[in-house]
Amino acid sequence: MNELLLIAGIFIAVLIFFRQLVRGAQCKSKTKLHGKTVIVTGSNTGIGKATAVELAMRGARVILACRNQVLGEAAVAVVKRESGSKNVVFMKLDLASLKSVRSFAQTFLKTEERLDILINNAGVYAQGTTEDGLGLMFGVNHIGHFLLTNLLLERMKECAPSRIVTVSSYLHNLGTIDFDCLRTHKEFGVGDSFIDVFKIYSHSKLCNVLFTHELAKKLQGTNVTCYSLHPGAVDSDLGRYTNKKIRRFIYRPIAAMFFKDIEAGAQTTLHCALQEGIESLSGRYFSNCAVQKVAAKAQDDAVAKKLWEVSETLSGLS
Repeated sequence: MNELLLIAGIFIAVLIFFRQLVRGAQCKSKTKLHGKTVIVTGSNTGIGKATAVELAMRGARVILACRNQVLGEAAVAVVKRESGSKNVVFMKLDLASLKSVRSFAQTFLKTEERLDILINNAGVYAQGTTEDGLGLMFGVNHIGHFLLTNLLLERMKECAPSRIVTVSSYLHNLGTIDFDCLRTHKEFGVGDSFIDVFKIYSHSKLCNVLFTHELAKKLQGTNVTCYSLHPGAVDSDLGRYTNKKIRRFIYRPIAAMFFKDIEAGAQTTLHCALQEGIESLSGRYFSNCAVQKVAAKAQDDAVAKKLWEVSETLSGLS
C-alpha cells in the first residue's frame, strides 16, 4: 500500500512539473495601461479573450473585435467580470469580409480617440472562401489583418509610442509562398484533406511573419513598433471546425497533456504588447516570451515586399 502511495505521489509530482514546463515563460512586465486603448481581434474565445482580460485588468480600454455579435457581447460580460473593469466594449469585425473590415475601421476612427495597441489575434483553421473570393485562411489570417492594420496606422502614429502584435505560429516554418498558386486560386494551396488544410494554414502563418517583417521597415522613425509571435501549442478553439472524430480522439487527448491552457498561451502576446525595452526588436518573431531566430524564408526582403504589394491589390488598398 505504501509503495502504491509513493508511486502515485511521484507520478503526480512529475505530472505537475511537466505541466509547469508546458506552460512556458510568463510575461514579466508590470506596465499599466490607464488611458490607453487596445483592439484585440477574435477576442470572444481562446487566447484572445485571455489577452483581453489581462489588458483590461491593467487599465486599458479594450475593444473586442469579433465576428459574432452574440458571442462577442457575451465575451464582454466575461471580460468585465474577470478583469473588474467596465471599460470593455464589443465592435463587430468579420475578417472574412473586406467591407466589414473597412466598416469597423471607419466606426472605430469616428468613435475612439486613441489606439495604442493593436493585437491581430483572430485566426481560422478551416477551408472555405471569404466574401471577396479569397481562400478563407489566407483571407482571414493575413489579408483581413493586413487591411485592418493599414486602415488604423495613422491613428497609431498619432498615439505613438504604440504597438502592433500579430499572432502567427511555429508552423510558419512549414509554410511557403507560391505567388503563382495565389494568382490562380487566391489562396496558397488547394484541397480539403487534413494535410492540405495543415499546409495552407502554415502558409498563412508565414504571411504573418513576412507582413511584420515588411511592416517594421515602413514604420521606421514613427515610434510604432510591430512583432509577430508563436503562442505555443494552445488548447484553444482554433480547430473547432476540423473533423469531429479527429478532434475527439486525436486532438483532445494530446491537448490535455501537451498543450498550454489559454492563459499560458496569451503570455507571449502580452510580452510583445507590454514588455519595456523591446522597441529595437521591431519586426522580429517571438516565442516563449523571447525573440527567436527565423529561417531565411521568413525574413526574405524580396518576398516580403512582393507579398505586401499583392496584399495591397487584393485588399483594395492600391
